[in-house]
Amino acid sequence: MKKALKLAVTSLALVLATAVAGFAQGEVSGRYEGTAKSAGAADTQLTLELKNEGGKISGQLKVGANAVDISEATLADGKLTLKLGPVAKDGVLTAKVDGDNLNGEWINGATKKTVELKRAAAVAVAPAAATVSLSGQWDAVADAQGQPFPFLLVLKVDGEKVTGSSSSQLGDSTISTGSWKDGKLAFVLEGGNGAITMSATVVEGKLTGEFDYAGQLQGKWVAVKKN
Repeated sequence: MKKALKLAVTSLALVLATAVAGFAQGEVSGRYEGTAKSAGAADTQLTLELKNEGGKISGQLKVGANAVDISEATLADGKLTLKLGPVAKDGVLTAKVDGDNLNGEWINGATKKTVELKRAAAVAVAPAAATVSLSGQWDAVADAQGQPFPFLLVLKVDGEKVTGSSSSQLGDSTISTGSWKDGKLAFVLEGGNGAITMSATVVEGKLTGEFDYAGQLQGKWVAVKKN
């Protein structure tokens, strides 16, 4: 019984040690920015990109507009060692991992520089806007030189092709050409009073855009979906 318990405890310790080691390696993943300093020379701006794939650390070091791939990387006892370029031809960078900071040195031949890097804050990604189906009826209003002009817009979207019609106090119009591509709606309404070129994007669930009536009247319009 005691022997079985001892084996179980040993196995658990090994699993925890492996997990902690893997976690430590994953912690260095990310983008770091900072400088390399040496006596008598201007500071060099650095950007270090690191990623962990199955426990293997890789990435590249950007020095200005130039990028150097990491050919070999190790992380042990809180010390990160990066060999830069094939067979470390661009030197070796060693740094102590201190939270979000990497502090150490970069030795390349007879050149030695002090390196100070800090993990860049992750960019917050805004939640994706709810997908709005353009097909259906829209209650729309155009701004005709300061006067609201309401109309009903009916759209049907098939891939990038848009068809449909419009009705207002001036009569009915039909979409002769229309497209929905890269988040932009564009169409031409053909009616008895001339052609109206319209464009719009979806903003907070509404269609918001501009119109051009036969080159004589331009303005903005907005539409809210009915169904």
